Amino acid sequence: MRAMPRRALAVVPSAVLMFALVACGGGSDSGDSAAGASGTQAAAPAQGGAAEAGGGDPVETPLTGEAKEKAEAAALAAYPGTVVKSEEDAENPGMYAVEVKKADGSEVEVYLDPKTYKVVKTKDEAADDDGS
Repeated sequence: MRAMPRRALAVVPSAVLMFALVACGGGSDSGDSAAGASGTQAAAPAQGGAAEAGGGDPVETPLTGEAKEKAEAAALAAYPGTVVKSEEDAENPGMYAVEVKKADGSEVEVYLDPKTYKVVKTKDEAADDDGS
């Protein structure tokens, strides 16, 4: 078996340090201990509730508790089916987004006003997947 060159051994500690800094959020003080548990979630900035992921797509905060229940109930009342996900929408700040899979298999994203839980607009997910 061939031994690793000494140069390669010198790089390993630096790589480990960089990985640790990235995994810890680089000193972010978001106060969310759950985000550090998996090391894969990005900390949300103070404004807008969404951060940019490595690919440039916004990271959206999942809804929880009463907000989740009310948003999902309102979306299902308008578009019967099964909830795929519900979150604070990063593309439309200040709105909740609930993705619903309808009985015919198509999916629709329902945008809701977080104060009234009324449907503000919708987006056909099939059209979005096609690059539209």
